[in-house]
Amino acid sequence: MKYCMIITALLLSLAGPLPAETPLEGTLSFSGAWALYPMAVRWAEEFQKLHPGVRFDISAGGAGKGMTDCLAGAIDVGMVSRDIAPAEAENGAFGISVAKDAVVPVINAGNPLLKTLLTKGITQDGAKSIWITGTAKSWRDVTGQELKAPLRVYTRSDACGAAETWAKYLGGRQEDLKGIGVYGDPGTGEAVRKDPLGVGYNNVNYAYDAKTQRPVAGLVVLPLDVDGSGSIEPNEDFYKTRKELTDAIADGRYPSPPARNLFFVTKGRPGNPLLTAFIEWVLTDGQQFVQEAGYINLSQEVLQNQIKKLKEVE
Repeated sequence: MKYCMIITALLLSLAGPLPAETPLEGTLSFSGAWALYPMAVRWAEEFQKLHPGVRFDISAGGAGKGMTDCLAGAIDVGMVSRDIAPAEAENGAFGISVAKDAVVPVINAGNPLLKTLLTKGITQDGAKSIWITGTAKSWRDVTGQELKAPLRVYTRSDACGAAETWAKYLGGRQEDLKGIGVYGDPGTGEAVRKDPLGVGYNNVNYAYDAKTQRPVAGLVVLPLDVDGSGSIEPNEDFYKTRKELTDAIADGRYPSPPARNLFFVTKGRPGNPLLTAFIEWVLTDGQQFVQEAGYINLSQEVLQNQIKKLKEVE
């Protein structure tokens, strides 16, 4: 055995080093959902550590922009934070689920009825009265408390997954949502943060501070009274930190919608080997970065199905 090992080593030395794996090189372009933007940036940073020859061009602008850019062939990947519409699929949209997050209602930390709102939360019907029917005109209409201060409602002006997902929870579409239109996740959060009487909605990673894990200064996440009991029960009280909320999304205590899957969308199944390699890495090794970035992992079953979908030969 000893002599066999020596001979094998000698042969390997004469043959020279084993051929290295061909390094990955090239540029991948992304645009779309604010919700997926921070996660995509983190994945790109980690992938570049393994493959320095790969470059990424990633921009946010709403899920609608990502889908439009993708189908127009202007980018490699559209970041989409809502389900893919049948008409989009017919035009070639090919979606791969990569992670989960959620949309949450937000209010100003200086709201004069803050204590009551955190105790009672808001029901699905209450949210409908704010964004869909518009019957809630003041904070008294929401809480029942004697306060004549008006209710100032904010929504998104850009075609986006957050608005579509929030509207779906309320039984409508984005175009049904009432309120002052504001562009982008950061813009909506900032509008509410500056308005003590404001109410809006944000993706989780724009409602919470990445460093402190607590709501962004000046904002408070308005709890959902899921069971309609008129108060936030212990099993509904999970908004103090981002980790508490993402745990609740993962185990189903936070409803879906407004919890939702996030997608990488390409025009047809990816034919670019670099893009296929990156998406496969996202669905495998890249999943280790999902939770620390404030998102929720897909189940192993879903991940395996997405890999099969990605690599399936037509």
